[in-house]
Amino acid sequence: MRRENQSSVSEFLLLGLPIRPEQQGVFFALFLGMYLTTVLGNLLIILLIRLDSRLHTPMYFFLSHLAFSDISLSSVTVPKMLMNMQTQQQSIPYVGCISQVYFFIIFGCLDNFLLAVMAYDRYVAICQPLHYSTVMRQELCISLVAGSWFFCCIHALLHTLLLVQLPFCDDNTIPHFFCDLTVLLKMSCSDVSLNKLVIFTEGGILFTLPLSSILGSYIRIGTTLLKVPSTKGLFKAFSTCGSHLFVVSLYYGTLAGIYFFSSSWNFSDKDIIASVMYAVVTPMLNPLIYSLRNKDVKQALQIFVYRANFY
Repeated sequence: MRRENQSSVSEFLLLGLPIRPEQQGVFFALFLGMYLTTVLGNLLIILLIRLDSRLHTPMYFFLSHLAFSDISLSSVTVPKMLMNMQTQQQSIPYVGCISQVYFFIIFGCLDNFLLAVMAYDRYVAICQPLHYSTVMRQELCISLVAGSWFFCCIHALLHTLLLVQLPFCDDNTIPHFFCDLTVLLKMSCSDVSLNKLVIFTEGGILFTLPLSSILGSYIRIGTTLLKVPSTKGLFKAFSTCGSHLFVVSLYYGTLAGIYFFSSSWNFSDKDIIASVMYAVVTPMLNPLIYSLRNKDVKQALQIFVYRANFY
């Protein structure tokens, strides 16, 4: 590639969402409300788990970290998108763009690992109930979360370091509302075969291992439940797994829509909508799903509201 076709880019331009100018105000209010719901809802989940001693169990320990990850995942992209919609300033510095890629990969990966850890927790609770307290001890729970953080940080660092080695073409316009790794690779003027190879191998392994763990856990749970003749036992097991299954389906469904069924690294309007579902809608729905379908969380919320009114 000739030198004149390459440049050391100092900033990028985010085109944002494919919406009309007259609709900017409506969508700004919509996404601001969704972001505030995400932050406040997940913070409330974390607060309830911290305050209510009945929620000091492995499942809710993992849920509190998932809530924090959802807040962070949404905060990586949405505030910048809202600021661009309000000020019509679409530029983002090079360092800010690379940082956005790094943290988006971290918290997206962390959601992936935490959902797998929560599936394993449900497997032990249903298939090995008598050994649950000895298997899911505090040391193991902390190690699982710490290990998830470690591998996700290394995963994000690897892709980010490979990205910063690439030169970019003169056209620095990103047809997206945030700095996505695949879009930036498409904008590079050099060979990105190594980056793609790492994405499909290392990234594929970190994606398939948690997913395989989730599927394996629920296959074992399903076979165990088929041996239970009691309808009450089936209902109780479904009530504890239903929320997690719904979140898993929502997470992997939107993720597959972005990176597996998209049009070969070329982001279309449909892919941007799928990204909105993954980065904005899913983190907002998680606290609603767990609070509306979980009796323990609803009871903790009632006690919290009663105490707040009393004081």
